[in-house]
Amino acid sequence: MSHLRIAVLNAAHQDKNTTRNFRRELDASLAEFDATDGTVPDDFDYDGAVVTGSRSSVYWDDDWMRPVKEWVAEAIDRGIPFLGVCWGHQLLAEVLGGTVDDMGVYEVGYSEIEHTGDSRLFDGIDETFTAFTSHSDAVVDLPSGADPLAKNEYSNHGFRKDRVFGVQFHPEYDSKTARELVHRKDLSEERLESILAEITEENYQQSCEAKLVFDNFLEFVREVQTENVASGAESHDAATRASGSD
Repeated sequence: MSHLRIAVLNAAHQDKNTTRNFRRELDASLAEFDATDGTVPDDFDYDGAVVTGSRSSVYWDDDWMRPVKEWVAEAIDRGIPFLGVCWGHQLLAEVLGGTVDDMGVYEVGYSEIEHTGDSRLFDGIDETFTAFTSHSDAVVDLPSGADPLAKNEYSNHGFRKDRVFGVQFHPEYDSKTARELVHRKDLSEERLESILAEITEENYQQSCEAKLVFDNFLEFVREVQTENVASGAESHDAATRASGSD
């Protein structure tokens, strides 16, 4: 079985942890693009696309975001399945007409999150699960027609609209990534030590259940690919029958 072709729009400002994490978690043929210098694919010849996290805010007027949003919007219109993580979740929501804003508080560390239990993206994941989080922005208004999939006391943590999925938490994080991120943040000494104390092997292993969203997304992409092939075959057969009746 051929590998799926997935475009990864990396918005992490060249953080090598992001490249390593997504390459580990996505069992597919990945084409990675540095979104933060405005680089996007030249075409739409992909089975699916993933948008990563970022230290930027989607509502900033940074030049590099314009081509990214334009490519994402057209790719969605073309029916390409998407998965957004953290900033990517927010970007997809905004492109689809939702609203992203500053929460006024910073959620960071291992958090408990609840999903609704009726989405294929969370197949195999307990309705209350643990995942690493790091964000001060949130999707405050979902796009029209989008279904909320997950939440906690801070914010929405997941949505779906048609072939587009977003998750606010970081299922791709390993312990190294979590520690390095926390050290970069402007936190009080007390909060820094408290969060670092949570980054244990036990908590990491507990959070690994959330990684199933990657497998579930790729399974969805493969189903869409199969549907597209079947639809193309039906169209070809119909055209052949029509030409034969002349």
